[in-house]
Amino acid sequence: MDLFQTQTQSHKNSYYNSKHNKKKRLNEDQVRLLERSFTFDKKLEPERKLQLADLLGIPPRQVAVWYQNKRARWRAQTLELDCSALQLKLETALAEKRQLEGDIEMLRGELEMARQSLFAVGVSVVDHQKAHPPPTTVCSVSEGGSSSGSFGYQYVIDHDHGHGHEDQVLQMDHELFASLIDW
Repeated sequence: MDLFQTQTQSHKNSYYNSKHNKKKRLNEDQVRLLERSFTFDKKLEPERKLQLADLLGIPPRQVAVWYQNKRARWRAQTLELDCSALQLKLETALAEKRQLEGDIEMLRGELEMARQSLFAVGVSVVDHQKAHPPPTTVCSVSEGGSSSGSFGYQYVIDHDHGHGHEDQVLQMDHELFASLIDW
């Protein structure tokens, strides 16, 4: 039993000594000074560590640990802000994508109405994306009224609807096409 009491007493003494050897908490003025120092320089140089330790009356190791912890909190906060900014950009991009998809559907509807209007007046519309261009002479319409191949649709008038006569090309400028869409 004597051995047990000696070990217990030894353990109590080591616990008591370690409890009193713990670093003191920093007071408000010390924290304020460390915060101010941190705003100017996020990295603690050895000379600066010694200066701060002397100025604050704490061990240099405590200054180093405070800086290390503060830098970790600062990085986490910075990452959180960056993540929030990226999340906001993502939400904005997704909203814009949904808006553009809605615009595409609306334009497809307008295009279908224009096709139906052109079909009603005897004009057939060939979609370059869905079919190969027919072997007729055609004029592609682009913005600005020039005949470049960039618009993607050909407008051909077939007056006799397949009675042996050649198809005639409908020359369309931008205003005419716009008026047909609004029609």
